[in-house]
Amino acid sequence: MGRIFGTDGARGIANTELTCELSMQIGRAAAMVLLENSHGKRPKVLIGKDTRASSDMLESAICAGLCSVGADVMLLGVVPTPAVAFLVREYEYDAGVMISASHNPCEYNGIKIFQSNGFKLPDKLEEEIEQIILDDTDTPPTPIGGEVGRVTRSLTAVSDYIEHLLSATNMSFNGYKIALDCANGSSSVSAKEVFTRLGAECIVINSEPDGVNINRDCGSTHIEQLQKCVVENKCDFGFAFDGDADRMLAVDHTGALVDGDRAIAVCAKHMKTLGKLKKDTAVVTVMSNMGFFKFCEANGIHCEKTKVGDRYVLENMHENGYSIGGEQSGHIIFLKYATTGDGQLSAIQLMAVIKDTGKTLKELADEMEIYPQVLINVSVSNYGKARFDKDKEIKKAIEAAEKELGDEGRILVRVSGTEPLVRVMLEGKDYDKIRELGESVSQVVRERLV
Repeated sequence: MGRIFGTDGARGIANTELTCELSMQIGRAAAMVLLENSHGKRPKVLIGKDTRASSDMLESAICAGLCSVGADVMLLGVVPTPAVAFLVREYEYDAGVMISASHNPCEYNGIKIFQSNGFKLPDKLEEEIEQIILDDTDTPPTPIGGEVGRVTRSLTAVSDYIEHLLSATNMSFNGYKIALDCANGSSSVSAKEVFTRLGAECIVINSEPDGVNINRDCGSTHIEQLQKCVVENKCDFGFAFDGDADRMLAVDHTGALVDGDRAIAVCAKHMKTLGKLKKDTAVVTVMSNMGFFKFCEANGIHCEKTKVGDRYVLENMHENGYSIGGEQSGHIIFLKYATTGDGQLSAIQLMAVIKDTGKTLKELADEMEIYPQVLINVSVSNYGKARFDKDKEIKKAIEAAEKELGDEGRILVRVSGTEPLVRVMLEGKDYDKIRELGESVSQVVRERLV
């Protein structure tokens, strides 16, 4: 993890941690890195944003930084993160920037940078940007006159992205009644049109962003609203997205949650049946439920495990030619169609399996058993977060829990890549036991990393 960039870009509380000054510096430094590889051409950069109030402010700062070094900028307006990843390739731009803090509350914001091929910026280039900003390894050029970057606005970004999503299936979903929770975020500009044009009867909630209600008690991090909506309106199923619409969680007709693990399991099994699961492999992180691994074993699907973070899942998929991967949180990557997680695309693919098999989402999802899981987020100081790997008492507590669990479960303790947290996760057949062990380890972390 870098000094500015975490596992999912630069992120912090807007205007105090992620300031306009830092955002402008990131824009300048990114333009400098692009200039080095532009072969004398003026770099072209897309900027998209989510619906939080601070996104306009940061958009202006990043835009100013890019233009001050001579890069041209096209502003996409409010779009999902995967739209930036798609459009940077579609429009043949040199880079794309997404301003979003994903599933976090409105006071947070973030900056994600995509390469011209739609993949997130690799660690090496992020480090170059950090060195320019923090170590003064290079001085930004100061072009004048006509060499200063220009700014244009796209009027077709959302519609072009919607057409891309619609091209991912040739199926009609007439006869299905579905609910969509847009988290008052980026999917508010696209979801209703996408799923209505696919033929579904749509009930849409939380699609009226006001700058501060993004992710507030809604979307994929607060699934309760969608569960209630699905049951009360007798929907066949529902989908919840997060603030920038790169995640999707589903709800079946009974109101039961279908998380990322189960969605990946359902889609991977169907892809294998159709001969479309490359190398019969799915890529997930170490946080995936034990039940996922048991499901894959039973269905002849090989599992690749990566560090937590969809960027690591994607790297593995790209390097080895795999076709599906993702996270329990709902980041799901279908590499045939996208270079990043895409919540609306994932929902379309899951709907296609439902229609193709003639089964309900509940029937499909119930084929994978969920092992009881406890996840405790422990707030720590930034200093404590940096000391996590070196603390011997925490290591002892984790080893004691591992011994207690034996072959009946597992424990995973890790530092969050985006927040000042240590995440303590346990799985096992005995919920009371893993809860007790989780509280015990969490208390040690709390005491040692204040």
